[in-house]
Amino acid sequence: MHYSIPDTQECTELNGSTYIGYNLHVNGEYHCTVRYKQLHGLNEQLKKHYGQDNVPPFPPKKYWPLTPNQIEERRSQLEKYFQLVGQNPLLMNADIFNKFLLTAQQESSNEKVHEVTIDVFLMNECKISVTASSGESSDSVLEKVCHQINLPVMYTYYFSLFLIKREDGEITIIRKLQDFESPYISQKNIQGTHKIMLRKSYCDPEYDLELMHDRVALNLLYVQTVSDIERGWVICPKEIHAQLATLQARGAKKEYLELARTLKYYGYTEFRGCICDYPVPDSRVTVSTGHRELVVRTRTVNGDTKETSFKVTRMRCWRITTHNDLIEAENNSLETKSLQYDVAFEYLIAKDKLQWITISTKQAILISVCLQSMVEELLIKKAGAKIKQVCIKQGILIVFQPCEQRNGSFSYIRRDGSSQIIAISQSSSADTLSNSTPNGSVTSPVKSEPTMSMRRLSEKLSNLSKTSCKNQPLVENDAFEGIGDDDL
Repeated sequence: MHYSIPDTQECTELNGSTYIGYNLHVNGEYHCTVRYKQLHGLNEQLKKHYGQDNVPPFPPKKYWPLTPNQIEERRSQLEKYFQLVGQNPLLMNADIFNKFLLTAQQESSNEKVHEVTIDVFLMNECKISVTASSGESSDSVLEKVCHQINLPVMYTYYFSLFLIKREDGEITIIRKLQDFESPYISQKNIQGTHKIMLRKSYCDPEYDLELMHDRVALNLLYVQTVSDIERGWVICPKEIHAQLATLQARGAKKEYLELARTLKYYGYTEFRGCICDYPVPDSRVTVSTGHRELVVRTRTVNGDTKETSFKVTRMRCWRITTHNDLIEAENNSLETKSLQYDVAFEYLIAKDKLQWITISTKQAILISVCLQSMVEELLIKKAGAKIKQVCIKQGILIVFQPCEQRNGSFSYIRRDGSSQIIAISQSSSADTLSNSTPNGSVTSPVKSEPTMSMRRLSEKLSNLSKTSCKNQPLVENDAFEGIGDDDL
């Protein structure tokens, strides 16, 4: 998960006083605007439930109005706090943390909770409409969708909801919707026309074998596979393509899948229009992730395709770098330009030789999420667990519960200073949450430096020689395996 606070805004309360709002972005998209005291309250509750030793340091209170430099310092500290929470599976998967983010998103949307119809599409454009609350979480909506199509409960979390953009006949996966966000609000907030689509959530094709025994799950896999082949994400020779067409005409879905599973890049996610510093700087490449590897494809001068496979077990660590370029607006204020992202990983290319590989793309965060998913699946399999069980440390597992089975509550502090008790099991926040008048006359954002988030799977690494990431937390990949020259 990639958290950033690229800028702040000055908000006005009903009594005319002002406060600083911190604009939290998750996985590259704006999520909510929160006050310091809201985050302070969240931190206190996390410490109470999980112990102070498990919660990262939180910026101290200030008893006088902050100067611009102090605001920037606090922004940076809060951003680092979120990044450290995001690197701790115990906190990142905590119901309190996720419910706080969901409630904060609803409050920031200034929209009263109401009943809505959410349209979810399969990859063949088949529409599934479900009735939900406007503030309902992604997991809750996913469970409703899967229930409506009669998918067995045990297979629900082999699938996820994704925001997808169609443009010029091409499909771009924007991001996977997380449980701490409302699909309705997230779809409404993002610029452009986007659809919510149901796709499988895993990378390891071995999971297919279990799902193919169920008729509904088999159909979901089939529909996605047909779409991936039609888009060229799966390399399909002409003779195999003819066989698949025959099977498709016969409605032989299982046989179609069994044949498709033998094809190159089956089950991979493709990212086009990337710039990579490998094999040479500024190489235009297509990136594919899946089956425990990241593949970089380049076109040679002869028109041939050169492929390089980077195994996830040989990636020591990786990071996301955010470039916060600010521009001067007409009113002389500073505004954030569209953020630029890089994903870089440190790769064991030979015995005792590590090299950083950097990929620049608008989908850098999604590539990072795919890497994270592949590593988590490796660890889950090693622990003998199932999808949606999270390996914490020393072999201890947190077993996920469906939305309706969750319990407990926490105190949510609103931006106006009032507080209310939010039930964890609620599919949405209480109506009273969004009854207040919107806070938010925006003034000039405070300039921020480029930020970096590391995928945390273990402990900190030694410092890198690269100046730009000198003070950033570098962390290991638990699935990293040492290799010898004979293995290369």
